[in-house]
Amino acid sequence: MPSATPLHRDASALLAVNVQGAVAHVRLNRPAKRNALNDALIAELHTTFITLPEAVRVVVLSGEGEHFSAGLDLSELAERSVAEGVMHSRAWHAAFDQIQFGRVPVIAVLQGAVVGGGLELASSAHIRVAEASTFYGLPEGQRGLFVGGGGSARIPRLIGVARMTDMMLTGRVYDADEGLRIGLSQYLVGAGQGLQHAFALAEKIATNAPLSNFAVMHALPRIADLSQSEGLFTESLMAAIAQGDGAAKDRMQAFLDGKAAKVAKP
Repeated sequence: MPSATPLHRDASALLAVNVQGAVAHVRLNRPAKRNALNDALIAELHTTFITLPEAVRVVVLSGEGEHFSAGLDLSELAERSVAEGVMHSRAWHAAFDQIQFGRVPVIAVLQGAVVGGGLELASSAHIRVAEASTFYGLPEGQRGLFVGGGGSARIPRLIGVARMTDMMLTGRVYDADEGLRIGLSQYLVGAGQGLQHAFALAEKIATNAPLSNFAVMHALPRIADLSQSEGLFTESLMAAIAQGDGAAKDRMQAFLDGKAAKVAKP
């Protein structure tokens, strides 16, 4: 793997970004605050995902220290009017939309607290790799709040409305094993193994045809929200576009020529 190239060199930066070939590592950098999310960090996330270098094909998103993110930084919670509250929430939506519906797939590495806004952030990634220390919670209900970072739209698509309702009404916390079982993560690894596993997945994803990755990121979740007839028609359009791409034609020819690996039992 090529040596990492830092995009942010300020050691005090809220976000640290390094590029290793086709993979960018974006790291929340507030370990003393358990990577709590404040407005400045949200703005940096938004800007970073909009301005990814053209060579980047996959992003690995992680948190520095023992926790991915403990959620909204309540120490910076300000008095807001209703209108200001809406705009604050929409700023989080814009940042997390750029992660979910940006240019490249995103793999989140989870450890320790994945709570509140941290879980909302994690749910905007396409793949989640959890370490054994991971735990998930949505304490907004006990604090007189409601999720505002897109969690009500994303998290039920992972675990269902009933489970999210339970988490918010009762403060229920899921551990790493339960999180894997109900769909909060797709992979569960041992302590300290999350980044290694995520980078291995990222290297594999980076070799896919870019248009194919883009279709999975953008078309698949939208098709899932359509009626079956509309979804099938949209699928046909996307399949035709993808197979007409030059990269797809080259890969299919390589398979037909016996130069590409076949699917094998794990």
